[in-house]
Amino acid sequence: MGAARTSRTPLPGIGVRYDLTTKERRRLSVVAHRDGSRTFSAYRGDDPDACALSVRLTGGEAEALVEALKPAHHSPALLSTTELGLVAERVELSPASHWNGRLLGDTRMRTETGVSIVAVLRRAGAVPSPGPGFRLAGGDTLILIGTREGVDAAAGILGRE
Repeated sequence: MGAARTSRTPLPGIGVRYDLTTKERRRLSVVAHRDGSRTFSAYRGDDPDACALSVRLTGGEAEALVEALKPAHHSPALLSTTELGLVAERVELSPASHWNGRLLGDTRMRTETGVSIVAVLRRAGAVPSPGPGFRLAGGDTLILIGTREGVDAAAGILGRE
């Protein structure tokens, strides 16, 4: 039996789907919806395209499931933004984006949405705290922190083509 395989698929306007194929060749998926909810699905072993179970979880239920699955130890220094009314989200900039090649400051992100772009992931590296003079590129993944409404508005701005 092989190792587990994972993949990530952006679902524009919905969120991101994460797929896992276990070493026993069972297929699982999680759709991380932009509203914070999650849909967990498990597929039949004899027909990997037939869904055997699909459960919609609230953000809190998804957190409880994650806590049950991860090791008991974790750093107390990690910020749990949902407890503070904030969310952190990754948004990928499309190569066809209006903002491809433009300056971060041109987006007026913080002014328009109140959201902070705390880092940009580019290829194998990260740019922490990019300033307004930072030039965006298609394929960049921007790490946003703000309210749920602000992050949704920011994702809409960044998705402009």
